[in-house]
Amino acid sequence: MTAPDNPPRIEVHESADALATAIAGELLTRLTDAQSSGHEPQIALTGGTIADDVHRELARLSPGTEVDWSRVVVWWGDERFGPPDAPDRNAWQAQEAFLGSVGVDPAKVHPMPSSADVADVDAGAEAYSETLRSLGSGAFDVLMLGIGPDGHIASLFPGFPQLDVDDRIAVGVTGSPKPPPERISLTFSALNRAKAVWFIVSGEEKARAVALALAEGTDPHDIPAAGVTGTDETIWFLDRPAASTL
Repeated sequence: MTAPDNPPRIEVHESADALATAIAGELLTRLTDAQSSGHEPQIALTGGTIADDVHRELARLSPGTEVDWSRVVVWWGDERFGPPDAPDRNAWQAQEAFLGSVGVDPAKVHPMPSSADVADVDAGAEAYSETLRSLGSGAFDVLMLGIGPDGHIASLFPGFPQLDVDDRIAVGVTGSPKPPPERISLTFSALNRAKAVWFIVSGEEKARAVALALAEGTDPHDIPAAGVTGTDETIWFLDRPAASTL
């Protein structure tokens, strides 16, 4: 849970469209500020419907900004384990929505391994861990996370043993309650090193999980979203339905 001296900020927007535009605008501002100070920002993306909306807004808004996408390093918090061109892979969706059009340097885009790269999810998790160790900055400048109706974030699901792994950067997940069953996810210890954690949540079906994640004393084993905070800031970007039980 968020420490009392670093409480989360909650932003509520009237619609999913307004939410996506606000998140994209905020990210572009952060990237501009970082680059103007000589810093090469590292961000971690998520997947899902609202993330796809954010990505499309990034593609639409980027030409009007000073962001140099060739100087942005891109990671992911989790991924579905399957063929690299599977349409449900987070990296594939981001590539189609905005990475392919904003001028990113392909060498600075780091998707999680696919089934074409490694034998299984555990090998993929270890490979991604090594990539982060060698090419990461030690902390994401911005980490974006969606949240499921069950309170899961990345591919850390309620009651799963991966919630208690604190000595690895990434872990393999099998038997996921959300298809596909095999996934790779960053661990709590890796996610909690992010400077800024942004939860991006749309829809009334997420409202209960949002309220529980923000409630004092919630066990991350029950609602994993309660277990991640940024070292500098934690922001919950919500649309009105997602915020309906706060």
